[in-house]
Amino acid sequence: MKFVIQRVKEASVAVDGNTIGQIEKGFLVLIGVADSDTKEVADKMVKKMLGLRIFDDEDDKINLSLTDVGGSLLLISQFTLYANCKKGYRPSFVEAGSPEFANDMYKYIVDQCKSAGYETQTGEFGADMKVSLLNDGPFTIVMDSKELFGL
Repeated sequence: MKFVIQRVKEASVAVDGNTIGQIEKGFLVLIGVADSDTKEVADKMVKKMLGLRIFDDEDDKINLSLTDVGGSLLLISQFTLYANCKKGYRPSFVEAGSPEFANDMYKYIVDQCKSAGYETQTGEFGADMKVSLLNDGPFTIVMDSKELFGL
């Protein structure tokens, strides 16, 4: 599982010209799922993401969490995080999870974030989405379950 977490001042996602998700301060998270992922992997990734202390405190030190700043989440499914560019110029996506499984895992992650009490907005799985953001920093973190947990 891969998360690309961007600290944002604002972010939104539109489908067919209609905004379907929008947040102010918080995290825009691009989520990639592989067929080998499990709910246990998702739980670990969500716990790590929600605990990240990457917002500035009163001394301009990166020390505050999403909870500390009252931040929100915009979660976007993105199979292209599993692009393999080793051969040629056209990426392969065979490492990405099957659509049905990836959608189930994406919904699970969304539900976990909502259950933890965070305002959580989403994109639309499989749709042609237009994502807009004002990255704060810029501050972007890539979390990969294989690197973090050896999974």
